Amino acid sequence: MGEYKINNVIEVDKKSKKKKKLKTLTSYNFKTGILEACTWIFLILYLTPFYLIAINSLKTRREIFKNTTGFPEALEGQNYLQAIDKMNIGSAFFNSVIIIVCSVGLIVFFSSMAAWVLARDKSKKSKIIFYTFVAATIIPFQSVMLPLIKLMGKMNIEAINFNMLGTRYGLIFMYIGFGSSMSIFLYHGFIKSIPKDIEEAAIIDGCTKFQVYRKIIFPLLKPITVTVTVLNGIWIWNDFLLPFLTINGKINTIPLAMNNFFGAFSKQWELAMAGIVLSIIPMIIFYFFVQKYIIKGITQGSVK
Repeated sequence: MGEYKINNVIEVDKKSKKKKKLKTLTSYNFKTGILEACTWIFLILYLTPFYLIAINSLKTRREIFKNTTGFPEALEGQNYLQAIDKMNIGSAFFNSVIIIVCSVGLIVFFSSMAAWVLARDKSKKSKIIFYTFVAATIIPFQSVMLPLIKLMGKMNIEAINFNMLGTRYGLIFMYIGFGSSMSIFLYHGFIKSIPKDIEEAAIIDGCTKFQVYRKIIFPLLKPITVTVTVLNGIWIWNDFLLPFLTINGKINTIPLAMNNFFGAFSKQWELAMAGIVLSIIPMIIFYFFVQKYIIKGITQGSVK
C-alpha cells in the first residue's frame, strides 16, 4: 500500500474566529500511481468489447468492415428493428424466460434441500455423496454430450407423447442435473455457518423437517440463493450448445435465435451486434438489482 503525504491545513472557524489545523491527503507515491494506472487499463480492456458491440450495432455492414472501432457516421436504428423481426424475439424471449425460471427455481429448491441434509449428516456416506457432487463440477460438458443426447433420446415415449428431446421440460431436466452440483457446493458451505440449535428448538416446538427447512433454513439462505440464481440464470440465458443439441429447429431460445444471423455464405454482423445488445440488456438489469447479494452470498454465512 502507498503511503499518503499528510499536510496540515489551517482553517478559520467563522463562529469562534479560531484557527484549526486539518490534516488532508494531498499526494500519493509512485507505487500507488502505478496501481491506479493498471486499474484504469484493466477497466478499459474490460469495457472494450461492450463498446465495440454497441457502436457496431448502429453501423451498416460496409461501415463495420471499413471502420470497426470508430463512431458510426449515421445511426442505423433500423438494425434493431430488423434484428427483432429476424430473431422472432418475442417467442425466443418467452422460451428463454420459461426455461430459466423453471430450471433455476428447481435447482434452488432441490439443491438447498440436498445441501442442508448433507451438511447436517456427519456420516461417511454423506461425505461421499457431497464429494461426488463436487467432483462432477470438473467434468466438461463435451465429454458427456453425445452419451447424454443418446440417453435422452431413449427416454422418448411416443405412445403417450412424452419426449425429452425437442421440448422445454426435457431441457429443464438436463439443466437441473448440470446446475445442481455447483449449487449444492455453494449451499453446503453457507449452511455449515448456521447454528444447529435453531433447528433443534424448532423441532421441540413441533415443526416437521420440511417446516424447519421452509420456515427457518430457506429464509436464512437468501444471500446465497441470490448468488445461485444469478450464476445459473446467466449460464442458462447464454447457453447455446445444449439447446442447439436438444431443441434446435423446434423451439428457439435467445442464443439459438442469434444463430440466424450467421449463414454458410454470409454473416449479418450489423444485425448480430444489435441482437447481442438486445440479449444482454435483461441480464444487466437483473444483475443491477441483485449485485449486492452476490459477493455477500459467497463470503458471508451469518445468522440475522
